[in-house]
Amino acid sequence: MEYLTVAETAERLGVKRETVYAYASRGLLTSVRGAQRRGSRFAQDEVEALAARGREAGAPSGTVERIRTRITLVSADGPWFRGVGAGGLARTSDLEGVAALLWETPGPVRFDADPALLAVARAVLAGAPDSARATDRFRLAVAAVAAADPLRADPRPGAVVATASTLLGTVVAALAGDAPPGTDLAGRLLPALRRDPRRTPDPALAGHVRAALVLLADHGLAASTVAARVAASTLADVHAVVSAGLGALDGPRHGLASGFAHRFLAGALDDPRGALAEWLRAGERVPGFGHAVYRGPDPRATVLLERLRADPAAAAAVACADAVAAGLGRGGDGPAPNVDLALAALMLAHDLRPDAGELLFACARTVGWVAHALEEYAEPGPRLRPTGVYTGPRPGSTSDASTTTLSV
Repeated sequence: MEYLTVAETAERLGVKRETVYAYASRGLLTSVRGAQRRGSRFAQDEVEALAARGREAGAPSGTVERIRTRITLVSADGPWFRGVGAGGLARTSDLEGVAALLWETPGPVRFDADPALLAVARAVLAGAPDSARATDRFRLAVAAVAAADPLRADPRPGAVVATASTLLGTVVAALAGDAPPGTDLAGRLLPALRRDPRRTPDPALAGHVRAALVLLADHGLAASTVAARVAASTLADVHAVVSAGLGALDGPRHGLASGFAHRFLAGALDDPRGALAEWLRAGERVPGFGHAVYRGPDPRATVLLERLRADPAAAAAVACADAVAAGLGRGGDGPAPNVDLALAALMLAHDLRPDAGELLFACARTVGWVAHALEEYAEPGPRLRPTGVYTGPRPGSTSDASTTTLSV
């Protein structure tokens, strides 16, 4: 049986530690003391049952301060997908296997393209301007598939999984072209990532891409995932959920960050210390460093950079990243590398498109968004409506629009 600490129990129930002890004194929870660990512990099954009773005690209010989820734990060691470390999965699995884990399906998920939907997506992408970025094209393909899928609104878990797997497979085929049968999603995605799809890719590239997709599949309640869950809370279909996630992802503080890190790293390749000095003199935040969750290095970056260190093609890019990290780390309290820096090193080492990191993020995180949608669909009613604090003019004030003459 699994046990939770007092802190973990309080977080799971959304209460203070003192309340946990109060529950124990009232017999709502059973406190257990282990021989090897100090402090009280509580059976996870018992805690989950109490949490469920709390949810069922009243109708949904429409406002939540916490989103309880069983999908991903983000710890100092990095993300854990349903209790399995993402770092280990990046070394042994692929996105097909991670989708099965996050979506709770038996066996690896097949991301097969639907021929009819693929024809529609390709027709739409054919009209996209050459300046369209990877995420622009991804969004267009998702919208095209949605418009051509008459059964997309079915919220049953099995139907959601079928719709989502076909959606991602179709979008990747539309972006990257046809691939040999049996090729996994990482292999199929390669032509869309490379600057010159006609060149034969380095054999190591597919493995790096496979690992990156696993590491990026989910990261808890990041901004794009919250956006996706808000859409799912209204019973919006899978395509709309993914579109909502893409909208939040498409910002410089989220999914576009790897592109800025790539631009910086490419410019720093010949003189890392000099490039860093210029950024510091300008008072700019150095792209690819620092993370809101991790105080030290981003564990996802550590895993991906570890792979690149063993790749001769990445020697120059990794050396540049290390030199910049060493310069920022003087004094022991500088920002540490994050996953965007690792993606930038991968893009630089294998001559990928400057927006390849965006595409990796969008493909991988689609799997996470769908997992969160499945969880949100099971919740009672629309509930993700924050309470607003109005700070504007009040009715009857001198700035009331009804009594103020506006110049037009």
